[in-house]
Amino acid sequence: MKLLALKPGESVLDMGCGAGSIAIPLAQAGHPVIAADFSPAMLGTLDAGIEYYGLEDRITPLELAWDDDWDLVGPVAKAVDVAFASRSVTTTNLKGALAKLNRTARRRCAVTMVANSSPRYDLHLMNAIGASVTCSNGFVYAFNILIQMGALPQVTYFESPRRDTFNSLEAGVADFSRMLEHGNEDKVDRLRDYIAQHMIENPHAGEPGSKGVPQGRYMLDHVRKVRWAFIAWEPVSAPSS
Repeated sequence: MKLLALKPGESVLDMGCGAGSIAIPLAQAGHPVIAADFSPAMLGTLDAGIEYYGLEDRITPLELAWDDDWDLVGPVAKAVDVAFASRSVTTTNLKGALAKLNRTARRRCAVTMVANSSPRYDLHLMNAIGASVTCSNGFVYAFNILIQMGALPQVTYFESPRRDTFNSLEAGVADFSRMLEHGNEDKVDRLRDYIAQHMIENPHAGEPGSKGVPQGRYMLDHVRKVRWAFIAWEPVSAPSS
């Protein structure tokens, strides 16, 4: 939200808004928000938040996917001051997605994309057990596409910490085993040994975690960090997709 650098009262499009983790505080800060997501379930949760906080006059929910024809179901051209997508550019047509944000905003556009391995992975753990990890270069493609569109994108990197908790060694192995794919399936024994050596008591066990679920008894002795690239640009004349 700080990196968006919004001016007082500016209207925004939050594309891929989910349950409203950004849309709701933006609305509370006085910004009219078009909160768009392809998931009816997410929009249902958002509706509950809108009602709970009394933001019916500030947030306009919209069922919308990247691959929809925005000329038919999306916000009109230059509908908002700022259009952004935070960690939600989930489409095979990246150029088209960036062009849609570009056409919708009057002053500023932004996307936040992963800038190392997928948030699914604990890169520190994977390196420690000798497992291979494919890093994402999507943000590089986005930067280059914007340059080709005639924009002058600005990139800011930041990290978000994550703590994975579990209630036993085997529960931890079962949870982290989700990372062992694409040729890493034979690393389960190494994974178990690593967790056994690095699991520590979680001082916040039982308290709600980031997703509201009670935290487990144990956690690893390092913080999992996900690196993100925040890419912002001023809208330019570009062909729609």
